[in-house]
Amino acid sequence: MQPAAMPQAEAGRRDFLDVNGIEVIYNHVILVLKGVSLRVEEGAIVALLGANGAGKTTTLRAVSNLLHAERGAVTKGSIALRGERIENLTPASLVDRGVIQVMEGRHCFAHLTIEENLMTGAYTRRDGRAAVAETLEKVYAYFPRLKTRRTSQAAYTSGGEQQMCAIGRALMANPRMVLLDEPSMGLAPQIVEEVFEIVKDLNTKEGVTFLLAEQNTNMALRYADFGYILESGRVVMDGPAASLRENEDVKEFYLGTGGEGRKSFRDVKSYKRRKRWLA
Repeated sequence: MQPAAMPQAEAGRRDFLDVNGIEVIYNHVILVLKGVSLRVEEGAIVALLGANGAGKTTTLRAVSNLLHAERGAVTKGSIALRGERIENLTPASLVDRGVIQVMEGRHCFAHLTIEENLMTGAYTRRDGRAAVAETLEKVYAYFPRLKTRRTSQAAYTSGGEQQMCAIGRALMANPRMVLLDEPSMGLAPQIVEEVFEIVKDLNTKEGVTFLLAEQNTNMALRYADFGYILESGRVVMDGPAASLRENEDVKEFYLGTGGEGRKSFRDVKSYKRRKRWLA
């Protein structure tokens, strides 16, 4: 399926990332992505949606070139950042180009304080201490809870605080695009909403582009501009977030609100036979 044209909500927007028909293979034999195509406009929030194992994390790792650590590789297709092919660049080269990934599971340095964790994100900065300090204060403005806990070891902070720390650490690198993997995982609903509100603020006020992988379809479509739904390594549906929220297939299979009447267990168990994209 070719990705639909994204709406030109803002005249100044342009494609930042173009993923064209990529296949990803692990261990030389396991085909995970099967011709995935997507586009991310500069200044947009784009959501990769789907169940666990659909290929969302693999797609992010293909963009950030972290596949090699998992014995994976892009074997077909192309990935371009502002028109430049990036499949063969190192992750460090992508950081230099402003692309930062926040990994699933937060991965804070447990023995370091919150502020020390944040400062590791500025390791590649070359614009001086004053600029880094200014960014740190900006991160604290977005995440006031982190400022309160800045001297606490990350291991002794909550899951929500660690997720905020992981996002704040990415911001310390002055990114142009953040790849955000499962930001809601393991968090209470109130914290999830707080995290997504901050993502929206960063997008609106700082112009940071986001490509986020998320199983919480309802939350992601509330905050995203555009969405792609993956199943078994393929894009099966895409469109503006508002349109996806109203799509009957999305309501039934991903939001749990579609269909008429109460479904029996037998109906739910055999739902794949009724998905139009699997027909």
